[in-house]
Amino acid sequence: MSGQRRRHATLIGLLSVILFTLATITTTVSSASAATSYVPISGAGSSWSSNAIDQWRRNVQQYGIRVNYASTGSSDGRNQFKAGTVDFGASEIPYGTTDNGVTEPAPSRGYAYMPDVAGGTAFMYNLQSGGKRITNLRLSGDTLSKLFTGVITHWNDPLIKADNPGLTLPDFKVVPVVRSDGSGSTAQFTLWMSKLHSSVWNNYCRSAGRKVPCGETSNFPVVFGKGFVAQPNSQGVAGYVAQTANVGTITYVEYSYAIKTGYPVAKILNAAGYYTEPTASNVAVALLKAQINNNPTSPSYLTQQLDGVYSDPDPRAYPLSSYSYMIVPTQIQDGFTSAKGATLAAFANYFLCEGQQQAEVLGYSPLPINLVKAGLAQVKRIPGAVVSSINIKKCNNPTFSTSGVNTLAQNAAQPSACDKKGVTQCTIGTGSTKGSSPAGTGTGTGTAPGTGGTGSTGTGDPGAATTGGGTTTVINAHGSTSCDADTGICQVVNAIPVDAPLPSSWGISQWFVLLLCLLLVLAIAVPPIVVIAARRSHRS
Repeated sequence: MSGQRRRHATLIGLLSVILFTLATITTTVSSASAATSYVPISGAGSSWSSNAIDQWRRNVQQYGIRVNYASTGSSDGRNQFKAGTVDFGASEIPYGTTDNGVTEPAPSRGYAYMPDVAGGTAFMYNLQSGGKRITNLRLSGDTLSKLFTGVITHWNDPLIKADNPGLTLPDFKVVPVVRSDGSGSTAQFTLWMSKLHSSVWNNYCRSAGRKVPCGETSNFPVVFGKGFVAQPNSQGVAGYVAQTANVGTITYVEYSYAIKTGYPVAKILNAAGYYTEPTASNVAVALLKAQINNNPTSPSYLTQQLDGVYSDPDPRAYPLSSYSYMIVPTQIQDGFTSAKGATLAAFANYFLCEGQQQAEVLGYSPLPINLVKAGLAQVKRIPGAVVSSINIKKCNNPTFSTSGVNTLAQNAAQPSACDKKGVTQCTIGTGSTKGSSPAGTGTGTGTAPGTGGTGSTGTGDPGAATTGGGTTTVINAHGSTSCDADTGICQVVNAIPVDAPLPSSWGISQWFVLLLCLLLVLAIAVPPIVVIAARRSHRS
């Protein structure tokens, strides 16, 4: 019996060792897994680019990456990043710009600019003729500037009529809707006015009590009595214009918001004498003329200079095209850690590559290869970035070609003959109203406005469905249905299945998993062996 007891004790001891080892390795693997998991990060700033950022952050949730983003405006994003209250900022204008005689200082923390998406500042409007919607409005730069400086006060003004020979324009009051907060879209629009229509802009600034020459400003000066309406962020201005009752309103906003709310945008006259809208391809063409600071030692590395864009002689170019930036940390400080850096780098690696596939349907233009390469170089500077996972050869961007040419710009269609300045005017609506027949065409009271509705409140809240101009747009937390910027064809935008941005090498966690599997097999197999051995011992 003593030998039998020893065998029983040995088997029980072996089983105990296996179970203890199994428990230990399970705990170790869990700890290792937790150590390599992503931690939440937060950002704030640009509402101009927020539709893209919001889509991207929903997409990467499948990898365990959680990105919190507050669309508070470019000025607030720069201020919050400077104060260290967010892990990254987003803005259309860099630090160091002078606004009304005051120069904004740079942050004390280490930082870098990284272009995230391109797009056009659009002019979304709510206008009717004979009770039916106008969806094919055209505006020259001079007319546009005078609309937003109070020189033109009614929609049937002779200057607007000159741009629109095919429209019967109503005697409605013009209501410009501007941003009440500091914004990149205000800065982009006012920079353009200061460059091309400086006398109109300076006269307005002078009446607002601003220093002249006025130049670029991120805070639009509102003159009392001019009939302006001010609203916060892009959602606010787009939502105000999209309210059915607010006929006569016009605002400047990222093209994505007009697509999202189902409202038209004005075609703007370019240097070639064609009226164009801010489609992805027209923006890509225009930005071929952008001058990018390519000096890596410069504090303004990767920022833009747009004079060439404004005067681009290509008939396809949209003149108010630009880039948006993400401001990322390059040092561990102000609560930013290497763990946060690993998350931010993985997120940036995603949106510079796969995320750009969705730019066009969201109302933006994807980044070209030169900016993606430069952006990925900045990603590698983020503390905690897994550099081995950043590879331009694995970057699935829709503008890339083997020669480095921006294929989106190269393949952009030429404008229609009816878009050329003159006595003809195209009758097709813009944005997501392309399927409509606009009101006010010809010499009569206007043709049928299409099968769509009259628009919604357009608050831009996730989950809202809006209709207008014969199309429907739905944005929700799981994806979005949006209209193609060039064709007007609607499709569903959801997370794109791609390789998770994790290290691909075989490491200690993988060995633990293998050992865990082997021990599980032993844990299943050993107890029956113990029972069989015990029975044989008992019989003997």
